[in-house]
Amino acid sequence: MKNIALLAGGFSGEYEVSVKSAKYIAANLKTDKYKVYTILITKERWFYVTDSNEEVNVDKNDFSLTLNGEKITFDFAFITVHGTPGEDGKLQGYFDMIGIPYNTCDATTSAITMNKAYTKAIVNGIEGLHAAKSMQLFQHDGHDVASIAARLKFPLFIKPNNGGSSVGMSKVHNVAALPQALEKAFNEDHQVLVEEFIKGREFSIGIVRLNGELKVLPATEIISSKEFFDYEAKYTDGVSEEITPADLSPEQYKTIGRIVSDVYLRLNCHGMTRLDFILQEDTLDFYFIEINTTPGQTANSLIPQQVRAAGIDIKDFYDALIVGGLR
Repeated sequence: MKNIALLAGGFSGEYEVSVKSAKYIAANLKTDKYKVYTILITKERWFYVTDSNEEVNVDKNDFSLTLNGEKITFDFAFITVHGTPGEDGKLQGYFDMIGIPYNTCDATTSAITMNKAYTKAIVNGIEGLHAAKSMQLFQHDGHDVASIAARLKFPLFIKPNNGGSSVGMSKVHNVAALPQALEKAFNEDHQVLVEEFIKGREFSIGIVRLNGELKVLPATEIISSKEFFDYEAKYTDGVSEEITPADLSPEQYKTIGRIVSDVYLRLNCHGMTRLDFILQEDTLDFYFIEINTTPGQTANSLIPQQVRAAGIDIKDFYDALIVGGLR
């Protein structure tokens, strides 16, 4: 029986979503193989809630718990913290230092992929993958809206550069709307990405290393009744429709499968990741949006949908992730 620490919470606006992800994962880990302890991470402390609702702090020196006088250590950390510190490499670095294996990308890849602009720079040049023209802005520099308007074509997406979440995003159609959109994004992050809007169908596709082999999951098409897939569209019932498996031709599936495999390998990913992309309307080119290295894991989340569509039992899926991480 292996002791699994299931880490949830975090410091971002996606705390609640992370807690829901952890509940779903905990319900789908094989009880004959794993004893699961859900550890909640906040800025103030890391703690475990016992069956009698007692909160027990984690000893961060060796990542252990003391319950009823018995010290419990962990064989594996299953990280499902969306945003910082679980998706940006901080927890990964901590576990590397104390020698506990985990399910996600390593510290370097996690940190880089949280930065949308740096990720785009690394995946640039992968055959068949396109990226929207963009500018990376830093809070400590001046932001001349005229120079942005001169370099990029409207409509534009303004989004916080870090963070897997959809908080702080805006779509703007003219110069007049830029200052307010920049302010909204800078409230979330000190770096902001301004990029040209690509018109087309939006997709998300999971890729995972299972039993040593790369497996591309069936894609999901996201059809939002809102102008773009923001936090509300993502987490409010009925605002967006998700179709899994997506309606793509066998040829398109083959192309996107090769592209996401190239991205996964080039970024040195581990475990499960999810790539979001747009199939441009007139050219049918694939445009890279972003990669999520700690994707949501509620019953309705995209990866569990895609795992079901692939005909894989979710318990076997999580089991394979743990086995792979323990290697």
